[in-house]
Amino acid sequence: MNGLHFSLVIPAYNEEKRLPNTLRIINKYFQEKSYDYEIIVVDGGSTDRTSEITKEFQKVNPRIKLIKLPKNRGKGFHVRTGILNSRGKYIIFADADSSTPIHEVEKLLYYLENNYDLAIGSRHLIESTIIQPQNWIRRQMGKIYNKFVKLIGLKNIKDVPCGFKGFKNEVAKRIFSKIKLTGFSFDAEVLYLAQKFNYKIKEVPIEWKNSTGSKVRLWSDPLLMTIDLIKIKIYEWLGYYD
Repeated sequence: MNGLHFSLVIPAYNEEKRLPNTLRIINKYFQEKSYDYEIIVVDGGSTDRTSEITKEFQKVNPRIKLIKLPKNRGKGFHVRTGILNSRGKYIIFADADSSTPIHEVEKLLYYLENNYDLAIGSRHLIESTIIQPQNWIRRQMGKIYNKFVKLIGLKNIKDVPCGFKGFKNEVAKRIFSKIKLTGFSFDAEVLYLAQKFNYKIKEVPIEWKNSTGSKVRLWSDPLLMTIDLIKIKIYEWLGYYD
């Protein structure tokens, strides 16, 4: 790991509108930190200027790295690629829309530095601050999804799909080398494996603001995500996680 303290992984697909502001804020924030870090943008086959924008920021800050994939393989695959190429002692992935402000990484790092293997952001704890919630339909679908998650044996976690999670390096590498799902349900698979491997998980209240332009398709993706939950149990029965 060469003494690198922290890696931030940002999956990005056609994010030319939201990514510049996100990188600008993140770049300013980390330049004021004393620890060494890297920011890895994984461009999952974008057809817009996502890669070009990242390269422009690289000229200002060489700690920003770009992994450009030839095609869109799904958010889970993009996050997995970024994490398996991360060198930091601690690794956090966050969405390109800055729905969780970058200063919230300090909360996750605190627990990772204090004997937790995973620290995951949660919008559903009493202490969480929701500045702008999702619309009613998306909130209800999220609640239904969380009920299905419990059916596969993933318990005691209130916000499985939140796109703000942190890991110790060796924990992240072990989990993400095992995951099979490439779509939006990869979060459930990651946490399922974390519990299977008896890792210590801390769910952390965060500040969160809904961002327009979600890549989750309202009517088709929830069905695909539910099917993916069934796949997790099938993979378990087949011994793929051993």
